[in-house]
Amino acid sequence: MQGEGGASCPLFFLAVRGETRFSRGMTTPDYEIENTAAANGYLRIAGVDEVGRGPLAGPVVAAAVVLNPEDIPEGLNDSKKLTAKRRIALEAALRDRAEIAVAEATVAEIDEHNILRASHLAMERAVAALNPPPDYLLIDGNMIPRGLPIPSQAVVKGDAHSVSIAAASIIAKNWRDQLMVDLAQQHPGYGWETNAGYPSKQHREALQNLGVTPHHRRSFKPVHNILYQE
Repeated sequence: MQGEGGASCPLFFLAVRGETRFSRGMTTPDYEIENTAAANGYLRIAGVDEVGRGPLAGPVVAAAVVLNPEDIPEGLNDSKKLTAKRRIALEAALRDRAEIAVAEATVAEIDEHNILRASHLAMERAVAALNPPPDYLLIDGNMIPRGLPIPSQAVVKGDAHSVSIAAASIIAKNWRDQLMVDLAQQHPGYGWETNAGYPSKQHREALQNLGVTPHHRRSFKPVHNILYQE
């Protein structure tokens, strides 16, 4: 979208149940969206994010994080913008200073439903695992999972705008990356310890040469094509 004088103005999209609006984007996440929710009476605000929609193998993982607004670790950001070392350090700080829950949707669930619904199942499970439950949710993306009976707000590219969502993205990515490292020990040759199951050249070549493992998503085209070659 163009602003005055033709300059590009980054926008992000917010979707609250029954309401949508646009707002100017920010370069780093902060607590502004959470403060707005708090001003409306919500006390336990959880950021929710998932990782693992694009890989050919492994589950999709979601995390839900309730930050203490008086003790937020410095440096929270979109997990994709952080080094692995920095993510691990931030996770340690979050586990000391925030409330965290992690959940998965399995490869079987991805194949049975679809990757979007499986991602939402993982989000729903992560939220359900928080105890006590939150009273407001900030969901990364433009959709609110249908199984969440809690007031919710969707934020496109939320991990770049909300520190709560950024925290959830860090927790979910670390969890899934370590899971894929563990699976790589059981199934060497696919490079999961470095590509986390994404369709890298090494992973695609290994699919051709080594075949499909029980951890591959059979509903994804590259895997499906190998299984059902004519």
